[in-house]
Amino acid sequence: MLVLRRFRPTIIVFFVILVGPAGWVGPTASQPVVDSAKGSVSSPLVPEYTINKDGSVTLRICFNWSCAYRQTMTFTPDDIAILKQLIAACPGGSLHDRLQRVRIGIWQMELLAQQYQPLLANDLAINDGEAGVNGRMDCIDNTSNTTTYLHILEDIGELNSWTVASPKVRGRFDLIAVHWTAVIIDTDNGVYWSVDSWYRPNGHLPMVMPLLSWTDKKKAWNPPFNRINATPHSIDDLCHRPPLGLQQ
Repeated sequence: MLVLRRFRPTIIVFFVILVGPAGWVGPTASQPVVDSAKGSVSSPLVPEYTINKDGSVTLRICFNWSCAYRQTMTFTPDDIAILKQLIAACPGGSLHDRLQRVRIGIWQMELLAQQYQPLLANDLAINDGEAGVNGRMDCIDNTSNTTTYLHILEDIGELNSWTVASPKVRGRFDLIAVHWTAVIIDTDNGVYWSVDSWYRPNGHLPMVMPLLSWTDKKKAWNPPFNRINATPHSIDDLCHRPPLGLQQ
């Protein structure tokens, strides 16, 4: 959920994906730096990342509510190789397994970001008790970062049967309940899904549900979505289950 702050006008910019000497460039690229000068925003940032020729990925993340702080970091080729191995632990073609691959990817990329910016370990679920805590993240931080991670997963070939959509908001005109989420589209049937990491601390599995259910404020931890949002101790326990037969 968005923490209320002074609103600033936001300009949405779309970038063309290009190929250059450094490798695949995502929506845009930036230099390694912590930048707190730009201040807070009232909607998620456009992703910034570069997939380098050596297999490393340079990306910008943000934190401290409404992307007040922004940092560029690089995941090494070994980081990306391990990420792919963990996602591959859930190889099935059911809707359940396809969703778990998305969840594993976001979970592991959050842990990688935390490895390079340890302040992210201070983030708590939702925003309870986080005021003044360095590393805290609201729904704008989470949606910005999750959307970046999803684009990277798509570009490195780990988002098969999904494509990334623009973030969505519910309660836009409700100053208390306005909330953002990252979004993916199931290319098998065109259904939009919410990928919401705000309900869990950084470095945990995100919550997923059809976007229409998310818009209706359904709870991802309640039936019929609780099984696809399990939080077991082992990746193996996430996968190899029969399809859920969710009504979409």
